[in-house]
Amino acid sequence: MKLVRFGQPGSEKPGLIDSQGNIRDLSAHVNDFAGAALSPASLDKLRAIDPASLPLVPEGVRIGAPVAGTRNFIAIGLNYADHAKETNQEIPAEPILFNKAPNCIVGPNDDIMYPKDARHMDWEVEIAFVVGTRARYVEEKDAMAHIAGFCLCNDVSERRFQVKHAGQWVKGKSAETFGPLGPFLATPDEIADVQNLAMSLDVNGERKQTGSTATMIFSIPFLLAYISRFMVLDPGDVVTTGTPPGVGSAKKPPEYLKAGDELLLRVEGLGEQRSKVIPFQP
Repeated sequence: MKLVRFGQPGSEKPGLIDSQGNIRDLSAHVNDFAGAALSPASLDKLRAIDPASLPLVPEGVRIGAPVAGTRNFIAIGLNYADHAKETNQEIPAEPILFNKAPNCIVGPNDDIMYPKDARHMDWEVEIAFVVGTRARYVEEKDAMAHIAGFCLCNDVSERRFQVKHAGQWVKGKSAETFGPLGPFLATPDEIADVQNLAMSLDVNGERKQTGSTATMIFSIPFLLAYISRFMVLDPGDVVTTGTPPGVGSAKKPPEYLKAGDELLLRVEGLGEQRSKVIPFQP
């Protein structure tokens, strides 16, 4: 299934995308895609519904992030071998974990706002997974059973905040609007091989990132198992798994986003995001 949330911010309803690409309203069957609604049993019930029996959603409706109630938004640094190479850093021996504030999550096509006093906003196309079953000390071989689905993520970053202000990367990763997710959550049966998906990101029509999940250093099952050694992951938690080469800060000279820039992100099987950068809004 391809699960989607639609409507105005804070009032989104759950839906699914049918085989013709239309959004169907699921709100009569589930309150939202949060918590227990992401469990295998809940998703199986939704899978049994004939999409044609569901109300059609009008075209042009805003698409929200495909998951609600996220309490942990975890990200992985330097998880692509070719990205580590472009930044002149060694391949990590273990995954690098950092946090993004859950309230930075926005819809896939929402505006991305420049933070106050920011100058070095950067892009990162990524694949994220959403937890569907509580994960605590999970073995790698069992990890996929804890994943509700996958979605496209832009790990928007302010490099000066991240690098020049000392301390944790979270400073440059958590500004409001810095976590576009979606357009939909693809359940694992929708993706033949999550470790072999093409990825790309364009800025103003110019290709900046081209890559594949095949160059991940640590696979998605490994990441879930690894993280669950250090914290409990609950249903609705999001883990975004790193970016391929082509980030602005690694270019010579560096390139950064500015107000008015338009981004197009794609991950094979997970749709696309179209975002516009806007100035800081008091």
